[in-house]
Amino acid sequence: MFSYYLKNINSAFRLWLSAVLLTLPSLLFAQSEGGRCRVFGTVKDDAGTPIELASVRVKGQAALTVTNLKGEYSLYCSKADTVTVVFSMIGYETRKRFVRSPGDSVRIDVVLPPFGMQEFGEAVVKAQSLRLGSTERIAVPDTKLMPSTTGNAIEEIIATQAGVSTHNELSSQYNVRGGSFDENCVYINGVEVYRPMLVRSGQQEGLSIINPDMVESINFSSGGFEARYGDKMSSVLDITYKRPQEFEASVQASALGAGGYVGWGNKHVSLMASLRYKTTRYLLGTLDTDAEYRPNFIDGQAFFSWRPNKRWSLDVLGNISDNRYDFVPKERETKFGTMENAKSFKVYFDGKEQDAFRTLFGSATLTHHFNPETFLALQCSSFTTREEETYDISGEYWLEDAISADYFGVGTYMEHARNRLRANVFNTALKFRTRFKSHTLQAGVEWQRQSIKENAREWEMRDSMGYSLPYDEDVLSLIYSLRAKSDLSNNRWNAFAQDTWRFKTKAGLFNLTYGLRLTSWDWNKETLVSPRLSVGFLPAKAEKWTFRFATGFYYQAPFYKEIRDTTLFHGAATVNLNRNIKSQRSIHFVLGSDYTFRLFDRPFRFTVETYYKALSNLIPYTVDNVRVVYYGRNVGKGYAAGIDFKLFGEFVPGTDSWITFSLMRTKEKIDGVWIPRPTDQRYNVSLYFTDYFPGSTRWRFTLKAAFADGLPFGPPRSERSQQTLRAPAYKRVDVGMSYRLVKNEDRHIQHGFGKIFKNVWLGLDAFNLLGIKNVNSYYWVTDISNTQYAVPNYLTGLQINGRITMQF
Repeated sequence: MFSYYLKNINSAFRLWLSAVLLTLPSLLFAQSEGGRCRVFGTVKDDAGTPIELASVRVKGQAALTVTNLKGEYSLYCSKADTVTVVFSMIGYETRKRFVRSPGDSVRIDVVLPPFGMQEFGEAVVKAQSLRLGSTERIAVPDTKLMPSTTGNAIEEIIATQAGVSTHNELSSQYNVRGGSFDENCVYINGVEVYRPMLVRSGQQEGLSIINPDMVESINFSSGGFEARYGDKMSSVLDITYKRPQEFEASVQASALGAGGYVGWGNKHVSLMASLRYKTTRYLLGTLDTDAEYRPNFIDGQAFFSWRPNKRWSLDVLGNISDNRYDFVPKERETKFGTMENAKSFKVYFDGKEQDAFRTLFGSATLTHHFNPETFLALQCSSFTTREEETYDISGEYWLEDAISADYFGVGTYMEHARNRLRANVFNTALKFRTRFKSHTLQAGVEWQRQSIKENAREWEMRDSMGYSLPYDEDVLSLIYSLRAKSDLSNNRWNAFAQDTWRFKTKAGLFNLTYGLRLTSWDWNKETLVSPRLSVGFLPAKAEKWTFRFATGFYYQAPFYKEIRDTTLFHGAATVNLNRNIKSQRSIHFVLGSDYTFRLFDRPFRFTVETYYKALSNLIPYTVDNVRVVYYGRNVGKGYAAGIDFKLFGEFVPGTDSWITFSLMRTKEKIDGVWIPRPTDQRYNVSLYFTDYFPGSTRWRFTLKAAFADGLPFGPPRSERSQQTLRAPAYKRVDVGMSYRLVKNEDRHIQHGFGKIFKNVWLGLDAFNLLGIKNVNSYYWVTDISNTQYAVPNYLTGLQINGRITMQF
């Protein structure tokens, strides 16, 4: 095991070294225009008390810092005719100061009044601060300039974070520290959101509900999160939408789709609306299967916020999506194996696949603000999905030696499915928060109603050398068949209470968050209590360091897919809903530290976190492309342990970049045998790097790279103990080059057509720049002697994409 890590760490180191060599010229030679200016001073509240950890940043630049225990700050920025310094802190009003023609240094002392004491000013994106809790605030990048294969830029940014990985560029799903796709909780404006359940492959997956144009802030936790967050075992993604204070709009288009966004607001009302269209037809043309691909995904979204006075506010969010995937395969040829054992797999197809996923989501939040620090909010949300997966596809295949042309297998197969699912999830919640002295108290109760109906029928017939499989001289049998008709209705109740206590001692600043979460489910009469605790520490004598520890119980209540108890007997599958199913449990132990420093006179942060998760009451599962198929029974226990590293900073002045490296191991024990879990990714390296041409703000370069260990797999519909083979490592590099055709942020263009634009960007992306053939899954060919051959299903190849973005 240790030798294996050394071998793969060596490969990861080579990728890391390549990234360093790529960025080194910019690190050494990139210079900012006009020199540097030091900005320093203090930040206090209206009572004269210093505010620690207040964010201080320079607008339009990457210069940012936070205040120390005495409310003092100091940062360096690029000189300009006018420098705008933004001061912000949660619970306080945001303040801006303008400095004209700054010298080598300037002192700015600022007073921040408590939030709500004055009218709203211009909305400002808050900068990232030091991390004392279990949730990390991620800076919102300019996603319009980033190469994106899915159109779901926020999830692609999350996939580059420490402890997070993905193995499919067609999907926005991600794994966190050994967890499955279903173990990640996602919130928008405090409301949990959901995704379709029948999606089998990345080709079928449409746009996620998160619209990057509408996002103000991103908070992410990869473990040890607070009690106010819901019942998932791996991670929390908490998205807050912005409330524009003036008119803004943008339009973008590329070979993969198009979209438009418009926002407007004032001190009482704000409104955002967007329409997006996505098609991956151009990208799917690089797959081995020659086919007529017709993927069409449409998403419309609107967010309305009204604050008539200081006491009341109303937020309404609506989303509708219509995702359709039509597929008419023609032929396929896949070559695989080694130089000494090369094989060729050819298939000629007949038939088609037609899938439709239609979802509706709506939420409304009515909030009463008793004072600037206390509010009570009533939330209601509804999610509805209508899903259909239908296909009739037959194929004639030849598996042969690519050198000698000897046949290993010749046969036919036919696949049929008529799968339909209807689901409705309704939530009502009451949430309360107040702050007094150094405590922030939060509490809430929630009721959820789930109604799900499924009618599924699918089967597969295989014929090898003229014999049907499984072979029986008396009976014609199918190799696999499933029939399921289920109707599920249930109720869930949740409640939580937590306190965040921030206090100072001579040793430094402490941030203590502790709480309880209570869940109850009438399906299996289960009631659970989850205690959670996190501690953050900022030493008084070493303010460049922060330390944190988090632990807690995390129960994942089964959703519909986990409840389906599927029994397979001689290829025939029967489905029953298991009323004795229990919630899976994960006990987290997370220890982490941040170290902030300056290199080449630019800010950097190095983060390390180690963790251990004790898993029990596990419901084993297999992964079919991106679909997670569960056993439907609690028959396992296991663990996940690892360590994550992240280096974040200005590798190039004015831009944010990061590189992450993770080691992880996760196993489960089933029937007394320890085996790797389907997400046992032992190492992972991710790089997100941005650059620009020195002396110019018109050219922008973005690079994303991933190098991740392959995941375990095995024959389809086999026991988990047989799924111990290992897929090849996932290696991919995407790059994007952008040119700013029109730059009019200061409105200096007053005449002609150009005056309506704020920015116009032209872009060119190279997806899978190195042309590496990554394996997504396997198609299994069985001959008459029951010998099985795993034929790799490769992902997309090298492809060029053009795009244009116009901001108004």
